[in-house]
Amino acid sequence: MPDIKEIESELGIDTKAAIIEPVQHPDLAEHKIHLHIKRDDLLHPIISGNKWRKLKYSLLHALNKEHQHLISMGGAYSNHLHALAYVGHKLKLKTTGLIRGEQPKKDNQTLSDLRQWGMELEFVSRGAFRELRKYRNYDSEPAKKYDGFWIPEGGASHEALPGVGEILKEIDMDFDTLTLACGTGTTLAGIAKALPGTKKVLGFSALKGGGFLEKDIKKLLHTKGMPNWSVNFDYHFGGFAKSTDELISFMNEFQSHNNIPLEPLYNGKMLFGLFDLIKNNRFKKGHNIIAIHTGGLQGNRE
Repeated sequence: MPDIKEIESELGIDTKAAIIEPVQHPDLAEHKIHLHIKRDDLLHPIISGNKWRKLKYSLLHALNKEHQHLISMGGAYSNHLHALAYVGHKLKLKTTGLIRGEQPKKDNQTLSDLRQWGMELEFVSRGAFRELRKYRNYDSEPAKKYDGFWIPEGGASHEALPGVGEILKEIDMDFDTLTLACGTGTTLAGIAKALPGTKKVLGFSALKGGGFLEKDIKKLLHTKGMPNWSVNFDYHFGGFAKSTDELISFMNEFQSHNNIPLEPLYNGKMLFGLFDLIKNNRFKKGHNIIAIHTGGLQGNRE
């Protein structure tokens, strides 16, 4: 039976590299807020952040069932598919990616990497892509069609939750609130499930019209309430993969104070939103916040 530690070693995953760094910024000093960032982007140069956290136990499940073919879905800039393709390449597993929309005339950097790592790409209409989102189980219809192991968009399965929850075991300091960016809400769900005591987790949606996230998170958690988590929908900057000069200016200014790289798809938006809330006194003085850097820096190349 495969061992997850052996798999991580083979892939070069280093959880000890995901250090927690203090953040320096005049706004924090002015409002007496303590902010640290958990650098999950340092787990691996390619399979970074929550991509590996969400994928690891789905992968272990597939290997335990002796599957040699992994199938999943995502957009043309998908960090999830990027990680999955690399894992398949390194572990000599067949991978198939179902890509939303028409095939572009020229591949972007992400699609080029997927092909280089041997992932078979199939471009599907946006309507068909929406239909694929209803398949959540590893043995559902796409698994049968492609004869393999199905992993939902963004790795959003119940198998992902314990891997995400392991982030908390690596935090050895006190905090009041964890914050992170949300795409599918899976990372937030996994943390909320493992979160101790009265601590809270606050997600920032990277998507316009992301109200469905609350419903999806509740479904993953098998609960109707939101006792220790919430999602903010005010800082999407026009929608997924969209940004503004204001966001880019904030990222540049943040990076002038801290040697922590950001990207505008997820982590840049999350930190912009967090600092805006801090400036508007949404947190009490002395509040301890840890922001989780969920990786995805490969998107900066596009």
